[in-house]
Amino acid sequence: MQKNAKVFAVSAALATVTALAVTTAHAALAQSQPIIGLITKTDTNPFFVKMKEGAQAEATRLGAKLMTGAGKADGDNAGQVTAIENMVAAGAKTILITPSDAKAIVPAIAKARAAGVMVIALDSPTEPASAVDGLFATNNYQAGVLIGQWAKKAMGGKKAVIATIDLFPGQPVGIARHNGFLAGFGMGGVSAKSANQVNAGVACAQDSFGDQAKGQTAMENCLQKNPDINLVYTINEPAAAGAYQALKAAGKEKSVLIVSVDGGCAGVRNVEAGVIGATSQQYPLKMAAMGVAAGVNYAKTGKKVSGYTDTGVNLITNKAQSGVKSQTGKYGLANCWGK
Repeated sequence: MQKNAKVFAVSAALATVTALAVTTAHAALAQSQPIIGLITKTDTNPFFVKMKEGAQAEATRLGAKLMTGAGKADGDNAGQVTAIENMVAAGAKTILITPSDAKAIVPAIAKARAAGVMVIALDSPTEPASAVDGLFATNNYQAGVLIGQWAKKAMGGKKAVIATIDLFPGQPVGIARHNGFLAGFGMGGVSAKSANQVNAGVACAQDSFGDQAKGQTAMENCLQKNPDINLVYTINEPAAAGAYQALKAAGKEKSVLIVSVDGGCAGVRNVEAGVIGATSQQYPLKMAAMGVAAGVNYAKTGKKVSGYTDTGVNLITNKAQSGVKSQTGKYGLANCWGK
């Protein structure tokens, strides 16, 4: 019995040492290969596809493991909440998110941060902005200002009958781009501090959820409301492509000017083809890569990011207007979304 007891004690000690070794190995692995989560609004929009590519490339370069998740459609907050919960459970050290609902996502983010996870918003801010550790994004208001300024010059003094093909109500990115466009065009009573979408001077405002098919329907509705529309602002280039299809079907594609935001490769090709007059180019690959790098640094050093980092914007057009700084379509294709 005494001999068996000694054998049992030695076995138990060895098991304890082995368990400690495994735990230590797991801890070392978590530090050497931190888990970074990326949650986008959808996994089909080309903008977010490029963002995912940028995150994966940087994660591979830095030796991190990337987990990804997305809502089923733009505005799917529940899907993003589930993705956050799954990533926290899987041991993610940092979560990068493009919030679909700036307010509704905040409680889920708060729980993640309470668990020691650093959360960085990409492209879209939360409300309040302090709900996350940091924001890496385009200045969306300035992106709107640039296309508004360009459109004003391009119209050449012609009276503008404006349609805006927007995102959906209450989304900060949609509000910022829309209001920036109007401010750039010279509409009074709108500024970067305007909390709500301003529709003064707009003949027709319709939501598209950033979707091409919905953008086409929105433009059709606007043409029914006012067939004299001659200037169209769109939230992004898929919506612009849909608007163009509606205009073409109505035989108005050559008499209506379209401006947009994103600067994706397909969108810039539409600038080259004359479908879009000008677009503001942003850089999602850069946003994602910066987010992953910040996450890896946090895993190694415990240092979190803070505040807002502007990831840049350029106006892309082949019809430069005096006093409005721009780059050509060739530049846009060479740099579309930061490739």
